[in-house]
Amino acid sequence: MAKSRQSFRVGVSGSYGGLNLGDEAILEGILKELRRALPVEITVFSRDADDTRQRHQVERVVPVRKLSRDEVLPEVQRLDLLILGGGGILFDGEAQIFLREVALAHENRVPVMVYAVSAGPLRDPAVQRAVQDGLNRAAVVTVRERGARQILEEIGLTREIVVSADPALLLEPEPLAGDALKREGLDSGRHLVGMSVREPGAAAPDISPQAYHKLLADAADFMVDRYDADIVFVPMEPRMLDVQQCHAVVAQMLRAQRATVLKGDYTSGQLLSLMKHFDFAVGMRLHFLIFASLQNVAFVALPYAPKVAGFLDDLKIEMPPLMQVSAGRLIAYIDHAWDRRRLLRGRITRALPALRARALESNEIAVRLLSQAVTGRRDVA
Repeated sequence: MAKSRQSFRVGVSGSYGGLNLGDEAILEGILKELRRALPVEITVFSRDADDTRQRHQVERVVPVRKLSRDEVLPEVQRLDLLILGGGGILFDGEAQIFLREVALAHENRVPVMVYAVSAGPLRDPAVQRAVQDGLNRAAVVTVRERGARQILEEIGLTREIVVSADPALLLEPEPLAGDALKREGLDSGRHLVGMSVREPGAAAPDISPQAYHKLLADAADFMVDRYDADIVFVPMEPRMLDVQQCHAVVAQMLRAQRATVLKGDYTSGQLLSLMKHFDFAVGMRLHFLIFASLQNVAFVALPYAPKVAGFLDDLKIEMPPLMQVSAGRLIAYIDHAWDRRRLLRGRITRALPALRARALESNEIAVRLLSQAVTGRRDVA
C-alpha cells in the first residue's frame, strides 16, 4: 500500500441494498465507525446500487448481483481490505453467493475480514466446504454471537473466531417527520405495542407461517383486550414479504380494527426513533428486538434462530424457541413481562454498554488490519 495515499480503500460485502432495515443498520454502524477512525474510501457490494448510494453516501457502489466474476474482479483488486458482513449471511441458500468476492480477494492477496456475522443453517456439505475454505483463509473472523462460533467450529473452521456483537447496536436515532405518528394512526393516546414477523425461507426453514400467524394473532388480541393497547406491525423488510406476513396475522385477529401495519418509508435511524413511542414489543426479527433494546422498550421475543437466542442470552432474558411456544404459553410470557416492564428495562440498560463495546471491537480489528499496511498479512487478530 502506498503510504502517500490519502485514504484506505475498504470494500464491504453483505445483504445491502434497501431490502432489510436491519441490514442497513448494520452497514450504517460499520461505515460510521470506519469513517470515525480513519480516512477511508468505501466500496459497497450491493444488491441495489442506487439505494445504497442514496442511503449511505458511499464513494463507490458495485451492483454485485448483476455482474460477472470478471466484472467484479477489478473492484476487488483495488482494495486494501474486503469486509464480509455483518449479518446472517452464511446460510445454505446464499452463503456461496457472498463468498464469491471473498474467493476473488484470496486469489489476489487482498486481506479479508469476516465482520460480525451469524451462521446457519449450514446443512449442505458443499456449502460447509465453501464456508470453511473462505473463512479459514481470512485474516480475521468475528461473529456476533457465541452460537455462530459453535456452528462454524462444527463445520470445520480451525482458526480463531472472535465473538463481537451486531454493529446495529451502534445505530443512532434520526428525526421523524413531525406528523409521522398521526399519519400512521398512532396518536390515539392508548398504549402502543410493536410487533414483528418474518417470512419463512432458507434463513428460517423451520418456520410454519400457519402456526405463527395464529399464535401472534391470539397474542395481539389478548394485548388489545387486557391492556387496551393498539398493535403496530413493523415490517423490517418492507419491500419483500414482511408486509404480507403482517397482514396475514392481522387477518386472523378478532380485534383487527385495533391493529395497523406501518406504511411509511423509513430509514433505519427513523424506525429506531419511532420505536421509542412503543410501550412494549413482541417480535421475531433480531433487529426489531435490537431497536427495542436501544430505545429501552421491554419486549417478548420469539426466537426462531440461534442469532435471536444469542441476543437474548446477552441480555439475560429467557425465552424458549418459537417451536416450543403455544398461544397460552406466549400469552403467559407476555402478561408476566408486561407486569415486569420496569425490571426488564433495567436489565436491558445494564447489558447494553457491554454489548455496544463488543460491537466496537470488530471496527478496532479492522482499523488494525488497515493500519498495518502490509499486503497479504493474514494473522493479525
